Amino acid sequence: MQGPLLFLVILLGVGFIVFATAKLKLHPFLSLLFAAFGVGLLSGLPLPDVIEAVNGGFGGLMGYIGIVIVAGTIIGTILERSGAALRMAEVVLRIVGEKRPQLAMSLIGAIVSIPVFCDSGYVILSSLKKALAKKAKVALASMSVALATGLYATHTLVPPTPGPIAAAGNIGASDYLGTIIMIGIIVAIPTILVGYLWAIKVASKIEIEGEHDDEGLNYDEIVKSFGELPSTVKSFAPITLPILLIGSGSFVSFAGWTGTFADVLLFLGSPVVALLVGVLVSFTLMPNLNEETLTGWVGDGIKDAAPILLITGAGGAFGSVIKATPVAGLIQGLADGGLLNGAFVLIIPFIIAAALKSAQGSSTAAIVVTSTLIAPLLPGMGIDGAIPLALVVMAVGAGAMVVSHVNDSYFWVVTEFSGMKVTDAYKAQTMATLVQGLTAIVFTMILWIVLV
Repeated sequence: MQGPLLFLVILLGVGFIVFATAKLKLHPFLSLLFAAFGVGLLSGLPLPDVIEAVNGGFGGLMGYIGIVIVAGTIIGTILERSGAALRMAEVVLRIVGEKRPQLAMSLIGAIVSIPVFCDSGYVILSSLKKALAKKAKVALASMSVALATGLYATHTLVPPTPGPIAAAGNIGASDYLGTIIMIGIIVAIPTILVGYLWAIKVASKIEIEGEHDDEGLNYDEIVKSFGELPSTVKSFAPITLPILLIGSGSFVSFAGWTGTFADVLLFLGSPVVALLVGVLVSFTLMPNLNEETLTGWVGDGIKDAAPILLITGAGGAFGSVIKATPVAGLIQGLADGGLLNGAFVLIIPFIIAAALKSAQGSSTAAIVVTSTLIAPLLPGMGIDGAIPLALVVMAVGAGAMVVSHVNDSYFWVVTEFSGMKVTDAYKAQTMATLVQGLTAIVFTMILWIVLV
């Protein structure tokens, strides 16, 4: 099958994924797998090729990023259970100052959400946010949105969060993870800033019922209630060390260094090794090295990773089937005709991710599906190399921010733990995510013009 009919089959596959996850509430793993087989069969691929594409796509992607995702979730779980996430929050608060509480919450969220899922991060920091809002005498809704948007920005843009890692693996950019982290941080800065501005300009006008009633809530007592927290160095090390190692490996690769020392840096800078080093360092945060921590905490991290692994692998299978069809040749024709050039190529993954996110709710699923869809398109559009592929990951992440509403679990976490009414949450949180996504894609396009 070729031409418009092939595009229609792929469109039907995507439509099925959205319908099955949003309406039928089918798990994205099965939705993606069923869509992969459906697209393969309807596009006329030989039956053995369909099976080979599904198996190869699933296993191939897991070979790139499976261990990385598991290691990242283990680190996040240990940071959460040990109190290290709260220590990081306290340090940022001291540096920024209590006179700028919303900015402090935005930065705290951005740092914590690099290894910790944004939903978990919001729950962990919820009591701290409420106590600080009371102490600083600022609107609770303002603090809630500042924290939520800070968490959200790095959750969709900065590895080792699973979404961006999965996107990198799907589009063949796993070797450029250091560049993606660097570009992700750069794009996240204005994205966090616009969320902060939305929090102080818009959300601050929203009053949450009963926010002034809790007279017993005290910031210092909230911090003390968590017991003795880990040291600052130990708390930040499981995040910063892997990022530094990956960055060093990327620099060595870029500089073309050779020799034993360069080989060691390249080994330590590979994402798998760097994240496993982070896991080992995170063990120093455990109060005791026993069955409760080494089996229990680590086991919980692995459980958290399981759904992400399955969705990511199924997304790889879906993308592999698409690559097996003649769609790449059709895209090459469009590119040769000059229809897909310049920074505007980033609009395609942005729109696809935004549509999927808005329709089915999960940012991670939107990132996985979008990256598998666009992977066959990239060679035809001449997109290759570290920076262009990193900017494609940013465009996908930007789309996956637009918009968080009632079909998104994160929307309900923010709404329930802040006490906002749903209508107020639409004004404060949903609109903030729209502005964040638009800011991220605009800034990504600017970087494309400047760097590519």
